[in-house]
Amino acid sequence: MASTLSASALRLSKPEVAVFSSGVASMGLEILAGRMIAPQFGSSIYTWGSIIGVFLTALSLGYHHGGRHAASRASNDRMVKVFLATALYVAGVIFFGDVMLRSAVAFPLPSRFASLPAVTLLFGPPTYLLGFVSPYAAELSEKEGTGEASGHVYAVGTVGSIVGAFATTYFLIPALSVAHIGLVFGLLSIATAVYVARPSIGRERAGRSLAVALVLVVAAASGGVGLSATGNVVYQTQTPYQELEVVDRGDTRTLYLDGQPHSAMDLDDPNAHVFDYTPYFHMPLLMTDDVDRVLFIGGGGFTGPKRFAAEYNVTVDVAEIDPEVVRVAKEYFAVEESENLNIHTTGGRQFLQETNRTYDLIVLDAYKKDKVPFQLTTVEFMRLANDRLDEDGVLLANVISAPSGPASKFYRAQYKTMSRVFPQVYSFPTQGGPVVQNIEVAATKNGTHISQAELAARNERRDIGIDLSEEITSYRDDARTDDVPVLRDDRAPVDSLLDPMVGQRYVVGEASESNETTANESDADATATAGAASDAIRAPEATRTAV
Repeated sequence: MASTLSASALRLSKPEVAVFSSGVASMGLEILAGRMIAPQFGSSIYTWGSIIGVFLTALSLGYHHGGRHAASRASNDRMVKVFLATALYVAGVIFFGDVMLRSAVAFPLPSRFASLPAVTLLFGPPTYLLGFVSPYAAELSEKEGTGEASGHVYAVGTVGSIVGAFATTYFLIPALSVAHIGLVFGLLSIATAVYVARPSIGRERAGRSLAVALVLVVAAASGGVGLSATGNVVYQTQTPYQELEVVDRGDTRTLYLDGQPHSAMDLDDPNAHVFDYTPYFHMPLLMTDDVDRVLFIGGGGFTGPKRFAAEYNVTVDVAEIDPEVVRVAKEYFAVEESENLNIHTTGGRQFLQETNRTYDLIVLDAYKKDKVPFQLTTVEFMRLANDRLDEDGVLLANVISAPSGPASKFYRAQYKTMSRVFPQVYSFPTQGGPVVQNIEVAATKNGTHISQAELAARNERRDIGIDLSEEITSYRDDARTDDVPVLRDDRAPVDSLLDPMVGQRYVVGEASESNETTANESDADATATAGAASDAIRAPEATRTAV
C-alpha cells in the first residue's frame, strides 16, 4: 500500500509536466538568446539587460493573458497548441535567425538599446506563448484551493527553469551548435505536447506534431540562412565562453569568436602575419633589451606566440581561458607546445596571481570589440602586471577602439589607467582615421622616454626579424584623458565606454609583406652595424626564414 502511494506521489500530472517543460524551455531559450545575439550586438551588460527584460516582459504578458482566460479556456488541448506553436516559432528562429538579426539592426535606436528589437523579434513570441502554460496548469491542477494550486505550479515551473539554466549552460552550449540547441528545445515542446495529448492524441494532432518536428529537423539540418561567415566553414562550435568558427577563404584560415575575426593564418606559411596589427607585437623588442621570457594573455589562433617561439630564443607562456580555443589552435592553426611554448588553460589575471615567474614582455591580447573582461583593464590588474615584469619589462595591450572621436573612450580610459602605474605609455593605431581598429598600447617600467626617432633608429640597428618602420609612423606618446575615468576593480564602466562603438565597423587590415625581413641576412652586416650587438635581443641559434 505504501509503495503504491509513493509511486502515485512521484507521478507528475499533465499540467505539472507542462509547466516543468515550459520552465526548462523558457530559461534555456534565454541563455541561448545571448549566444545568438552576441555576434551582431555583442554580449555587453546592455545586451543581457535587454534579453532579461524582454523575457520577463513576454512571460508577464503570457501570464496575464493566460490568467484572464484560464477559467473558461484552460484545457489540455490548448496547452498542446501552445507547445506546438512554440516549437514552430523556434524552427523559424533557427532557420531565419540571422536574417531577422540583420533586419533588426535597421531600427533607429541609441546604441545601448540596439539589441532590443532583435531580442523581441526572435524570442518575444515563443516566450509569450510559454507564459500561458502556468495559469492554464494552475486552473487544471488537482490541488485544492487557488493558493495551493498556484504555489505548486510556480514551484514546479521554477524547478524547470533551474534545470533549463544548468543543462543549457553546462551541457548543451559546450556540446551543441546554436541550431541544435534550438532543435532540442523545439523537440522538448513537441514531446510535451504529445504527452499532454495522450492517450487519445488522435490522427490530426499526431500529424501536426510530426509536421512541426519535421520542420524543426529540416531547419536545424540546414544550419539556417546566412548563419556562418563567408567562406568554407571548417569547424564550428559553442564553447562555454563564446561561439567559435574556423573559416577558410582562399589561402587564409580565420578564427571567428562571437562572429568577429580574432586571428588568421596563412595556410602556406603558418607563422606569417596576416592581420596588420600582429606585427606590432614585436614593437616592445625595440623598447627593451635582452628578452628571455614572454607571456601572452589570450591565445586565439596563437599568431604572436607561434612567431615568438619559432623565431626568438625565448620562452613563451600563453594564458588562454577557453580550453576549446586551445584545442582548435592545435588542430587547425599549427600550434604545438614545446620547450619554448607553454600553454596554460586559465584566466590571465589568475595566472599572474599564481605564478612566481617574471617576464620581460607581457602581451595582453584578450579584448574584443564589444566584450572586454574588465578585470584585465583595471589599475589593480596593471599593478599586478607591473609586479610580474622585470626591471625593464614592457606591457603591450591590444586595445580595440578608435584613436579619436566618440568611439575612443575605451582606448583613452585604458591609456589613462596604464599611465597611473607605468611611467611611460605609448600607443600605435593600426589604421588611419577615427575608425574602430586595433590600437597597440605599450607601457614601460623604465621611466626613460623613447622618442619616435629613437624607435626608428633602433629599428634600423636591431635584428628582430621584422621591419617595423611603417608601424612606427603611427607612434603617439599622449592622449586626451580628462573626460575618461581610471578603471578600478570597484568601478570599471567598460560597457558604457564601449557603447559608442556599437554599430560601427571594426576595421582590420592585412599585414604588408614589405615589413618582413630575413633576420640573419648577413653576419658581416650585423657586425658592421654600430651598436647592433648591444642592442640586439637574444637571436635564434638557427637562421630564420623570411615569411
